[in-house]
Amino acid sequence: MSAIGSSADNAAAESFNATFKRETLKGRKGWSTEREARRVDRCGRRHAARCRCMTLLSRFTMPGQIWAVAASDPSGPLTVTGYGLNPLVTVITSVDLSGKVTWQRTYPGTGKPRSRLATDGVLWLAYPDRDGRLLEGVLPDGSTGPTARPECRADEEIGAFVLLDDGFVISWVSSSRIVRGERSRPTSVPEPRVARYTREGECIWSTPIVLGAVSFPGVVEMGDRTGWEIRPRRPWVPEEIGVDHWEPLLVSADRIAASFTDTRGGIGRTFFLDLDSGETVSVTAPAPTGRKAIAGPGQFLLGSQGYGAFTTGHFGRDGVETARWASHGAMLVDKNGGVRGPELENSLPSRSRFRRLAPDNSLVDGPPLTGYYTSYPAMDCEGTAVFWRDGKLLAVDTDLAGHELFAMDDSRAVIGRSLLLSEGRVVVSLDNEVLVFRTPLGSLAEGPWPCGEANLRGNPLLS
Repeated sequence: MSAIGSSADNAAAESFNATFKRETLKGRKGWSTEREARRVDRCGRRHAARCRCMTLLSRFTMPGQIWAVAASDPSGPLTVTGYGLNPLVTVITSVDLSGKVTWQRTYPGTGKPRSRLATDGVLWLAYPDRDGRLLEGVLPDGSTGPTARPECRADEEIGAFVLLDDGFVISWVSSSRIVRGERSRPTSVPEPRVARYTREGECIWSTPIVLGAVSFPGVVEMGDRTGWEIRPRRPWVPEEIGVDHWEPLLVSADRIAASFTDTRGGIGRTFFLDLDSGETVSVTAPAPTGRKAIAGPGQFLLGSQGYGAFTTGHFGRDGVETARWASHGAMLVDKNGGVRGPELENSLPSRSRFRRLAPDNSLVDGPPLTGYYTSYPAMDCEGTAVFWRDGKLLAVDTDLAGHELFAMDDSRAVIGRSLLLSEGRVVVSLDNEVLVFRTPLGSLAEGPWPCGEANLRGNPLLS
């Protein structure tokens, strides 16, 4: 990284200037309506601000790969959860936006660090100890706070959890081989389940999850039984079931969306449960997994990508799909229920765009996007989305005009979500590094899903 705050800013400003002229002036001497004139005037003022304010404020490294970055307050500090020297060590760090570490703690790990930040600033971490699986609260000063030890089998581990106002919801799965220290699959493994607990760890209900046989039209096989011809694969029973990689557990109002998948084949299902009773409301058909979001009280967006699938569906409180779009990506949902975000089609050259998903199931095109690996975007109060992709910090405004805010030569594939903090500061994690930018963006938008994991705390709950 060469120039910070000089050539990088100049390049970003020039790019924005060109986009500004192309999108708002178009060679005209006037505008057809007063509203359009106001929009151009507003864009002009933002243009001047962006030219002054696009700066990489700081960048700092963590001990290992970063899995989660959260903040209980828009002014910081950040709480970073990631690996230590190896995946079986989890490190949590409290750090300010300049990179100064306030405190740091190390725990036993499972290879998949799980943490959630509560509204009171307590960071809850799931980790294994000698007596089972523990949920430990770490206070804002780094000292140990409340703990809960939910009852579980010795061969179970916490695949995902969400903090409730009065407890937890946990998705349990079979312990991973890396934790068991075994190379082969055990002869007997526990079925996955979803359970609700009080803050003290007392179980309120526990619902077994039966994934059953799975299949999908795009999955094929070839071998002795097919005569070495490529044919659609017959339904199969997964040997190993885990929580989905993306947004595996969401809680919205009185509904839970818990997603489980065949860890080898990538085909999974989402189970909609009643929060009060644990009763199964509905189950989706087996499909390739994808990104998800809370779309409103008791409502969810479920994406599917792979084996020919590239869709996003809207599911209501009864677990029934009410809309479907021919697009898949990291979608944002504003306070009016509008959905938009960058597509994540894994193909080169990229055919992805930033899209708006219209109520009539059609797509509204935004700017084309290069590359593939993308930070989950964040949306400011004026509807501008910001995200990292293909070595660039990009912004797309409510008119679907794209702006390049910053660029550098970087091709890292492990990218965290974008956090939008106070004074327009944007935080992005790349592998083991945290980058903090200054931008002219406003505060984080209101709505059910204005950023990845629903909020700055990284706790996907809509009460």
